[in-house]
Amino acid sequence: MNATRIAVAGATGRVGRHIVDVARERGYEVVPMARSLGVDVISGEGLDAALAGVDTIIDAATGPSPDQDDATTFFTTAAGNLQAAGHRAGVTRMVVVSIIGADVFSEGYGAATYAHEQAALAGPIPARVVRAAQFHEFVPQLMEWGTQGDSAYVQDMWTQAVAARTVAEALVDAATDDTPDRPALTEVAGPREESLVDLAMRYAARHNPGLKIIPVPTEGPDRKVYEEGGLLPGPDATLAGPTFTEWLATT
Repeated sequence: MNATRIAVAGATGRVGRHIVDVARERGYEVVPMARSLGVDVISGEGLDAALAGVDTIIDAATGPSPDQDDATTFFTTAAGNLQAAGHRAGVTRMVVVSIIGADVFSEGYGAATYAHEQAALAGPIPARVVRAAQFHEFVPQLMEWGTQGDSAYVQDMWTQAVAARTVAEALVDAATDDTPDRPALTEVAGPREESLVDLAMRYAARHNPGLKIIPVPTEGPDRKVYEEGGLLPGPDATLAGPTFTEWLATT
């Protein structure tokens, strides 16, 4: 068993459950935190007890709403509470999952994730940010949100989608890497640049052949971010599989 004790906020979520698995597989002691486990990052209930003896926090908690204001309130409140409780407990590092391109959004959920980064970095505990591309697992959720009758309206954008498990591995790396010159901000993405619409079409072909995928252009001030590759990883990003096709074959 490794000496580092890692607390995972959002431990039952899409990425959080993988973080718990990866950290335990690598021999770390893990403290899962979620409302269903009696720890609430918004009210602060159970935080002090959960963080006792913890060395590192990985913050993968997400709120129920994609609305910018609601998401911003959730993220900044959670980050503030984790920083404060972690500082009281003697936590020495905090790692936050974010999205590639967070700093270029002017509105929406992307802007909320950037506020999350800033709130985490502003606290007394040194923080690291891991920005990830859209998850493979997010494709069916986007399709569900955009489904009307026998059609699914999917945003026309470029991505380099990545498996949630791969993101979890990058987060545990950031939580446990003691390299002195490791950057505070890193990116992780899948191995291939792809169209989100094409990914949705492939998912529908496997799971819902009768569903028609209809591309929808992005509206508003961030349109160019989506259409011109603003959500694609930079040259120093970690690129790792599985590809979407490989992941899809397991679903």
